[in-house]
Amino acid sequence: MAEQKEKFVPPKKSLTVEFWVGIFALIGVACFAYLALNIARMRISNAGYYDLSAEFDSVSGLKVGAPVELAGVQIGEISKIALNDTSAVITLRIQNEVKVRDQDAAVIRTKGIIGDRYIKLVPSSSSNYLKDRGKIGETESAVEFEDIIGKLIHKMEG
Repeated sequence: MAEQKEKFVPPKKSLTVEFWVGIFALIGVACFAYLALNIARMRISNAGYYDLSAEFDSVSGLKVGAPVELAGVQIGEISKIALNDTSAVITLRIQNEVKVRDQDAAVIRTKGIIGDRYIKLVPSSSSNYLKDRGKIGETESAVEFEDIIGKLIHKMEG
């Protein structure tokens, strides 16, 4: 009697519960990462934006992530605040579609009841535009009410 060898046949593969749980977990992690980046206002790349800098005497109350507006429309945000000797240098991240002129002014303003600070760009009539890493020359710091009240009291005493 001759022995017959049985051929090995692998079992049919089917999508198990563990596979679907793994897929669901990966989708959940991807959604969480997306939300975390959006809440933190972080950008993975600078695509669609260019940077400009502006130097101010005082940037009191201004924060990274604060809006940059032109004609009341947000066109960018503050990406960095640094100290340069006795002045503050702010880096503005501006949308590529918006062109800023070389004589435009950057002014720090207050918005709302809480007093959130933002940068307002005041347009000029210049025909020359700033390029990436350009510098806005005309700036105006925020008005500090504490300083005004202090000067007024000092004048009343004298």
